[in-house]
Amino acid sequence: MIERRTEHAGLIHTVLPGRAAEARSGLGNPWLATCRLTTYALLTLGLLPIQLLALGFWPSLARAIPRLHHGCAAHILGLRVRCIGRPSTTGATLFVSNHVSYFDIIALGSLVPASFVAKADVARWPVFGFLARICRTVFVDRNASDPREQIDTIRRRLDKPESLIVFPEGTSSDGSRVLPFKSTLFASVEREPIIVQPISICYTRLNGIPIGRAYRPFYAWFGDMDLAPHLWSALALGAAEVVIRFHEPIEARDFPDRKALADHCHLRITQGVGADLSRSRLA
Repeated sequence: MIERRTEHAGLIHTVLPGRAAEARSGLGNPWLATCRLTTYALLTLGLLPIQLLALGFWPSLARAIPRLHHGCAAHILGLRVRCIGRPSTTGATLFVSNHVSYFDIIALGSLVPASFVAKADVARWPVFGFLARICRTVFVDRNASDPREQIDTIRRRLDKPESLIVFPEGTSSDGSRVLPFKSTLFASVEREPIIVQPISICYTRLNGIPIGRAYRPFYAWFGDMDLAPHLWSALALGAAEVVIRFHEPIEARDFPDRKALADHCHLRITQGVGADLSRSRLA
């Protein structure tokens, strides 16, 4: 069998010719995708005016509605979220997670009462950019020559106090490994008494069957994949298990600098992803 190998951002993965077409036609159910998208749209439209009002008059409600939305959306879209450990509830927390897919937002958002830190490009996405804005996402320009303004923005949100979720890889991976962390945003908590909690996220099973390396890209969104066809293919499949592992919370001031803090989080998350992938293959 001929294999085609592609490389992106330091990742090498194997794609079997015809596998994508086979999955869409053989495993996918277009009626299921249609039903899921329609129900998701109705859910979103129903909660949208409430969230817009809450943003102006009820800040606590504006923080609660996104979690409700993500929880319902996870069920609608076929994400079976399995939680290991507990999210920190000690004041404002900076949650640090690896990044595999846009589905991460829904899976994490269903469990963690926090806003996301996202690339500035996301704000310009049709529909999803608007939804991110009304969910109080913090947008940062990772290519900015002077990151102090965005670091200060994150710090002000933590000081309110509000919890945030950051993806320090700066991009999404194929789910088989954790990319190196960019430590810049860790400067917002450097040597401060702020709780930081690493989180591992891993897509492990499809309809109860372990998701192997060849099929993981049906949920992982990375490289030059187009969003619309990728989303349609994923929603046409069955139920996907997403394992979210909350590691032991730490205090940022226990580390000498932001790089040491980033390295610690990267190690814990890498270990978690590796362990959960191994368990899914053995179960």
